[in-house]
Amino acid sequence: MPSDTSALVTPAPAGYRALLRNREFTGLYASFTLMVAASTLSGFALGTLVNHQTNSPFLTAVSMYGATFATVFGALTLMSVADGRRPRRTLVALQCVSLMGVAAQAIPGLSLAPRFALLLVLGFFQSLGTGTRMGLLAEVVPASAYALARSLMNITSGGMAILGYAIGAVLLRYLSPQGIFIVASALTGIGLIVVGTTVREHSIRLTRRPGLRQTWTTNIALFSHSGQRALLLNLWVPNGLIVGCEALFISYDPHHAGALLAAGSAGMLLGDLTVGRLLTADQRRRYAFALRLLLAAPYLLFAIHPPLPVATAAVFIASAGFAATLPLQEQLLALTPDPVRGQIQGVESAGRMTWQGIGAVIAGGIAQHLTPGTAITATAAVSVALTVISRPFVVRARTVGVESVRA
Repeated sequence: MPSDTSALVTPAPAGYRALLRNREFTGLYASFTLMVAASTLSGFALGTLVNHQTNSPFLTAVSMYGATFATVFGALTLMSVADGRRPRRTLVALQCVSLMGVAAQAIPGLSLAPRFALLLVLGFFQSLGTGTRMGLLAEVVPASAYALARSLMNITSGGMAILGYAIGAVLLRYLSPQGIFIVASALTGIGLIVVGTTVREHSIRLTRRPGLRQTWTTNIALFSHSGQRALLLNLWVPNGLIVGCEALFISYDPHHAGALLAAGSAGMLLGDLTVGRLLTADQRRRYAFALRLLLAAPYLLFAIHPPLPVATAAVFIASAGFAATLPLQEQLLALTPDPVRGQIQGVESAGRMTWQGIGAVIAGGIAQHLTPGTAITATAAVSVALTVISRPFVVRARTVGVESVRA
C-alpha cells in the first residue's frame, strides 16, 4: 500500500507564505518561474518565426508545442533518474542542457529542420528535469502541502505565461525572434544558478541504479494499476486537446493571438488560485468533473466565430478548468509508493506534455483542411466526450484511494 496517503487527510498549511519560508521550496519555485518565463518567450518567438516563414497552421502549432513529443521518450527510457541518489546534481545537469538548447535557437539563419530537432532534444531532457523537480518537491514540502505547492506553481505558470506573451509581443516590436531567444537563454541561466545555490541533496531514494530497466519496471507497475491508468488518462487527453485549441490562436486571429493566449493564462491562474488555495481537498475532488467540463465547453462557441471580446471571455473561463489537474494529481500521489514518486510524477507530466503536442497536431491537422475555428470546435467537442465517458473510471479510482487511506 502506498505510504504517502496523508495528502488526502491532512489539512494544508496556513498559506503560500508558509511554503515560501522553506528555502528549498523557494529555490525550486523561483527556478521553475524563470524556466516557464523562458519557455513562454522562446515558444512565442518560434511560433511567430515559423508562421512568418511558412504561413502553415500545422507547422505553427507544432513549433509552439513540438518539444512535448519528446517527453514521452524520457518517460519510457530514463525517467528513473528522477529518483536517483543525487537529484540536485541531476536537476542542475539537466538545466544546463536546457540552457544550451535555448541558446542554440538564437543562432541567426538556422533553418527549420535544426530548430525542430532542437525542440525534440529539449523536450527529452526537460521531461527528466520535470520528474526530478517534482520528486524533490514531494520531499521538500510536507504531504499536506503538496496540492498547495502545485497550485502555487500552476498559478505562477499562468502568471508568467501572461507576462511572457505580453512581453514577447512588445519585444517583437524592437527585437528579432533571435533576440528574444537570447533573453530566454538569460532567464534559463539565472534559473540554473538559483536551483544550484538553494536546493540540497536528498537521500530518500532508490537503492538500485536508475536506468532503462528500472524505468520500465516502474512504468509497468504504474500502468498495471487500473486507478492510476484512469487518472493518467484524464490528466493527459482532455487537457492536451484544449492545448491543441490554444495552438491555433495564431492561425485563428494573428493580430489578436496574444490577447487570446494571455486570457487563457489568466483563466488558468484564477482557477488554480481558487481551487488550490480556497477549496479543501474534499471540495477539490467533488468539483473535479465540473472543472474538466468547464475546460472544454466554452470553446464550442468558436463554431460561430464569435467577436473578439466573446472569444477572449470564453478562453478565460475555459482555462479555469485546468485546475482540475490538482485533485487528480492528489489522487495519483496518494496511490504512489514513496521511492518512485519522482518517476511517477515525471511520467504524469511527460504524458500531459506529450498530449499537448498530440493535441496541437490533431487541431493543426484539422485546421489545415478546414478552418481554425472549426478545428477548435471539433477538438473541444472530443475533449468533452472523453471527459464524460471516462467519469466512472475516475470515480472508481477515487474509491480505491479512499480505501487505501482507511487501510
